Formats: sequence, C-alpha cells, structure tokens
Amino acid sequence: MSVPEIKLVFDEPVQRKKTPKHLADYSPEERRELAKSLGLPAFRANQVATHYFTHLSNDPENWTDIPAEMRKTIAEQFTPKLIELVRSVECDGGMTRKDLWKLHDGVLVESVLMRYTDRVTVCISSQAGCGMNCPFCATGQAGLTRNLSAGEITEQIVAAARACANGELPGGEARLSNIVFMGMGEPLANYNAVTRTLRNITDPNPDGLGISARSVVVSTVGLVNGIEKLTEEGLSVTLAVSLHTPDDELRDTLVPINSRWKIKEVLAAADAYEKKTGRRYSIEYALIRDINDQSWRSDLLGRLLKNRNAHVNLIPLNPTPGSKWTASRREDEAEFVRILESYGVPVTVRDTRGREIDGACGQLAAAEKGNSPTG
Repeated sequence: MSVPEIKLVFDEPVQRKKTPKHLADYSPEERRELAKSLGLPAFRANQVATHYFTHLSNDPENWTDIPAEMRKTIAEQFTPKLIELVRSVECDGGMTRKDLWKLHDGVLVESVLMRYTDRVTVCISSQAGCGMNCPFCATGQAGLTRNLSAGEITEQIVAAARACANGELPGGEARLSNIVFMGMGEPLANYNAVTRTLRNITDPNPDGLGISARSVVVSTVGLVNGIEKLTEEGLSVTLAVSLHTPDDELRDTLVPINSRWKIKEVLAAADAYEKKTGRRYSIEYALIRDINDQSWRSDLLGRLLKNRNAHVNLIPLNPTPGSKWTASRREDEAEFVRILESYGVPVTVRDTRGREIDGACGQLAAAEKGNSPTG
C-alpha cells in the first residue's frame, strides 16, 4: 500500500478569536494571583474553585458567600462562558449520550457520556478537528481547526460531572468516575492545555475534581516527544497508544505520524512510561476488514507485546458514511483475539456503543456543520 501525500499539523493554526481565560486555565497559585491582581483577596479564588470543582457550579450569581458587587468581575475573569450545548443525541436507552458543543468562536466539538453498571465515563475532545490525518477517522479527515484551551477541555468534564450529579442519565444521581481523552484531536499535540486539564481532574477539592489518575486515559497516535514529556510529569494516568497495525509499512499509511516515529520508538517510549509510572499501557487497535485484521498481523502483534506490560484494546471500526473502511468480520475478529491470547497478551474487544448516534468522533460535528447555512 503506497503512502499518501500527507501534511501533519503540530502547531496551532491562527485563531479567529482569542479564547477567554478561565479558572481552569490557571494553577491554584495563579488563580490566587489573578484574584489579587483584580483587587480581590486571594481566598476568593479558593471560593470560586470550590464552587466550580466541588459544587460543579459556574454561575457566580448563585454564590451567596461572594459579595454581589464582586460577582460580575468574577464571572468575567474566572468563569466566562466557553461552551454552549447545541444538541444531544442518545442511544442504549439513554445510557450513552453524545453532546455537541459550540465554542465561543462557533467551532464545534463533541463529548460522549456513557453510564455502565460500575462507572460513568466521559470521552472528551482536546482539539477541534485533528492534524494527524488518519484516513479511517472522521476527525482526522476534517483536519485541524484549532487547539482547545484547558478551560474548554475542562468545561466538557465539569458539564459531564454536573449531568451525573443532576441525575440526567437513567439510574438517577451518579458520580463521574472515568475520563478518556479519546474524542476529537490528538491530546499530546495540545500538550500544555491537556496537562493542565489532567491536574484539574486529579487535584483534590477544591483545587480540582479529585478524580484518581488511575481513572484517566490519555490516548495518542504515538507522539514520542509527548510521551517522553508526560513520563516526567508525575501524573500516573493510563497511556493508550493507537497502534492499529504492528508493521511500519501499513502504519505509514494508516497513521501517517509513523513516518516520523516508527513502531519500535513508540513502544520504547510507552515502555519507559510504564516503568516510570507503574501503569500498564493500552494498545488501541481498530480492526479494519481486509486491511489490518489478518492472522499474520495478530501473530506479529503478539510477538511484539508478549513480554511487555501492555493490554490490547480491539476496536470494531465504526464506519463513517461513504467510507471504504469497515469493521472486520466476526470470525476474523475472533481469530485475532485467539492468536493474541496464545502469546499471553491480555486483550479485550471494546463495547461498540454509539453506532446509531454517529458514534465515531467527528461525525456529529460534521453533520451539524453540513446542515448549517455556512457549513
């Protein structure tokens, strides 16, 4: 298979309108410094953080412990409106909900909230679009519009936590327990905003949401320099590497960043992350019919991973409308699993939630954009 003409985007495109700064863009110390620069006592920043991260409230008009004359300033400087819900679509009896958000400049992104028997997970976007250009991905084919700020990413999470607390999903009130950075975008290509968000998630109340790092997954197509930086952050989140094939020849086509960092380098970086953090990493593998689901590829993947602390997450491809890429046959999927297990490699097949609601990342945003007068 020949390698297509590609353009990988790492740098942020020119923004049409600067994203307002939000409480979630700052470290706890920076929040206190901001309060002081506004002529407010530093403890006001702690109060705002308590309302936002502990009580999941972003409207200062309801914060009775803050004087009325301060609320307008606090609303403008700490909790400006960054995202607005355009629409939600549901399936699985309401247990899966995809939300389409409009950002302050009209850009569209998606998040998906999923309730299981033992947890509630939100899948969030870290970029509007994606610059990695993977041909089987709806978001990758749309290209990169811009990076999201830490505030815009965190707002998706807080909105999901609020929906859980308000009992918006079947089963009543719940606590958001898991966050996966597997929505639109390549998280490690928006490194600073993503790591600030990770601290917002894992810092204890009132500085953050107080969610365990063990319950957070950061996915990457294999940006080795980003994995190496994340290794030194002291954030023991789970790393997920979107490998999709064990051979460089095909991966150069399926995951074009492979032309810069080969599989051997990506796995070495993931191994170093596992050694430093003690966290087993995940290998994400979208099974695509007659492309990467052959027995010999499963055999090669098994040999690559048999002595590594890695877990394979097989993903039946969620095809996008008009795409030539489609999910593997069930018998090929079963054989792929059997071969990996013969090498002692832990493997699971991902729950295919959301197929009937344009489940693949980018599909809902693309449909909305296509339906709009300016789309």
